[in-house]
Amino acid sequence: MNKNLLKENILKNVEISNADMNKICDHFEPYTVQKGEFLLTQGSICKFEGFVLEGCFRVFTLDKKGNENTLYFAAKDWWLMDLDSFMNQTPSDLNMQALENSKVLMIDKSNKQFLYEQLPVVEKLFRIMSQKSIAAWQRRVVRNHSLTAKERYQYFIDTYSEIASKLTDRQISSYLGITHEFLSKIKKKKE
Repeated sequence: MNKNLLKENILKNVEISNADMNKICDHFEPYTVQKGEFLLTQGSICKFEGFVLEGCFRVFTLDKKGNENTLYFAAKDWWLMDLDSFMNQTPSDLNMQALENSKVLMIDKSNKQFLYEQLPVVEKLFRIMSQKSIAAWQRRVVRNHSLTAKERYQYFIDTYSEIASKLTDRQISSYLGITHEFLSKIKKKKE
């Protein structure tokens, strides 16, 4: 699998020599995931951080009543992980499911730790990526508390149109924190 997209993603965050870039990329293993396949299920330990080359994943929880609550989607050029489970090697609360045939580059904890020790730029890279991720989560929480469901839906469609086109209404409503029926009403009013 070509790792050029991973290299481009890294370069968005840090300046790095070609030699160091190649060392980093050499520690990522390619995986092909079929539509519907799970990379992670609740209760198992997350043993990877992943970078999506192709396809789309849904990251969600399943509550005691069987309701799915989508935390995020990871499409091409996005990172995929359960940071808590990965860092602490504790059972995950998350499920990661491929919504279409997908290709992912994955790194395990020992390889990531090796890179931290060998290349100081890797610490900087993942610190910057973590900060960006926290900022994105914060923006989402603010939107969820300050926007109406209709405004959240419109924001999602406008901002993530490529991802939205791959999703069912049930998956979108799960992400927005509304019922499928309420999303249907929102969509009917827009027509």
